[in-house]
Amino acid sequence: MNRTALVTGGTRGIGLGVAIQLAKQGFDLILNGVRDETQVAGVLEQLQNEGGKVYYCQADISTAEGRSKALSFMLENFDRLNLLVNNAGVAPRQRYDLLEMSEESYDRVMTINLKGPFFLTKMVAGHMVQWKGLDNDYKGCIVNIGSVSASMVSTQRGQYCISKAGIGMMTQLFAVRLGESGIPVFEVRPGVIETDMTAAVMEKYQGLRDQGLFVEPRLGVPEDVGNVVAALATGAFPYSTGNVISVDGGLTIPRL
Repeated sequence: MNRTALVTGGTRGIGLGVAIQLAKQGFDLILNGVRDETQVAGVLEQLQNEGGKVYYCQADISTAEGRSKALSFMLENFDRLNLLVNNAGVAPRQRYDLLEMSEESYDRVMTINLKGPFFLTKMVAGHMVQWKGLDNDYKGCIVNIGSVSASMVSTQRGQYCISKAGIGMMTQLFAVRLGESGIPVFEVRPGVIETDMTAAVMEKYQGLRDQGLFVEPRLGVPEDVGNVVAALATGAFPYSTGNVISVDGGLTIPRL
């Protein structure tokens, strides 16, 4: 029986990079997103070519209704879930100085990036504990996709930084709570990854790359993150729950 995974925001960007690598490792997938299924048909077909089952659940996990829908969909299609990847997230629609940030923008980013993942994890983790209690051989794992913005300040998108710092603490909280059940929880912390989220500022980062911003002289790609998530999901780091794995090309190494 294949292992199963739910990847939020799994049809593009980092989420798709994760889904592709999981499919190559033999996972059956539920991809979650807010777009209509007709808009992601090509992605689903691409992943199905890897040989596993691939389902799409259109649901907004920033809402209680959307989270319940995603969980019900998962339980209808799989007996159990082995992996939850909390990837769905947004940047502010506009980058404003910290002193000009609106409450609406703060609430939107925090709800999607932190509140939604927290309560989805709470729901899924409860089931994982039950499954482990019924079958000691059950393998469960949770991976949260954070960001170097958890520790690197950007005053034009402070709400995003705060939300990702919250993901770091959320990872540790669930790691401690689920430790007694043998369910590891990790944070993968990407740097600058070439996706549609970063497209608007990509020219800026390409210039910074050329000036030596990254130790590895390139920008990241979704596959870089996917490879790390797949390694965590398949048990390659059995004694590291609660830890952060950075995928940033050396961006956050302090240098003189």
